[in-house]
Amino acid sequence: MPTEDMAHLRELLAGFGDVAMRPMFGGHGVYREGMIFAIVMEGDLYLTVDADSRARFEAAGCAPFVYSMKGRPLPLSYWSVPAEALEAADAMLPWAELAWAAALRKQAARRRGRRRR
Repeated sequence: MPTEDMAHLRELLAGFGDVAMRPMFGGHGVYREGMIFAIVMEGDLYLTVDADSRARFEAAGCAPFVYSMKGRPLPLSYWSVPAEALEAADAMLPWAELAWAAALRKQAARRRGRRRR
């Protein structure tokens, strides 16, 4: 993603708290409080979804990020955002909150899984 686009993304997320962007696998991971909640791949932003939030993304016409592994498509739990969310912070923040909530639920589920072992 070009530097100016990353700067725009920072502006969109300015009201969302301390957000860090780190290079990863040819794109960037977007972190809050050290936890990833979004990725930027091939110049597009994708937010974390889970079973509780997926329907909202589907209803808004968003699509999953699909990674190709050994020639086979592998959809990940990151979905695109509606176009209007990329235009203004007040449109982006509700989507970022959904992604953050999904990331927190995933983290809690992983911790519960570790305790059971």
